[in-house]
Amino acid sequence: MSNGKAIIFSAPSGAGKTTIVRHLMGLPGLHLAFSVSATTRTKRDYEKDGVDYYFISAEEFLQRARNGEFIEWEEVYPGQYYGTLKSEIERIWNRGEHVIFDLDVVGGLNLKKILGDRALAVFVKPPSIDVLVQRLEGRSTETPEKIAQRVAKAHHEMEYEPRFDTVVVNDDLIIALRQAEERVSHFLQQP
Repeated sequence: MSNGKAIIFSAPSGAGKTTIVRHLMGLPGLHLAFSVSATTRTKRDYEKDGVDYYFISAEEFLQRARNGEFIEWEEVYPGQYYGTLKSEIERIWNRGEHVIFDLDVVGGLNLKKILGDRALAVFVKPPSIDVLVQRLEGRSTETPEKIAQRVAKAHHEMEYEPRFDTVVVNDDLIIALRQAEERVSHFLQQP
């Protein structure tokens, strides 16, 4: 394996981590490549298999987990699994790039534990739970029950904030993007 590093972005659903990750990937000087996670959840209309996620059945997911193909995986919601394939990280590092992750909070911390100093774990924090609810409702992609489930999970996930290397509060997106750029750039420049 090369000397690639890993950048892990985690947040409660709706905090803006995906927006920040996409922005960072557009900056050529950082040499970041997105790690596509595997999931058993249903593909949304705008998503592409192999780009946003590898959409696989629960049976295939659990078989691959038994085969040791994941560096980390978990059951995020009942019957919905998410995981990071070892082959995905190796593919990116072998191309001489750094890998960037968009993971839920527990997955992000698990990966940080495994990768250690080779990874920077960033927690994206919403300015408040109320703002988070507004953002989730504004997506118009989820039922009120799903939003309630995500908000309940967000309350729990916020407790993990102190375990991350750094925190970006996404209140003003422009400021949050700048902070994320500075922190990631600084980390990648370290030997």
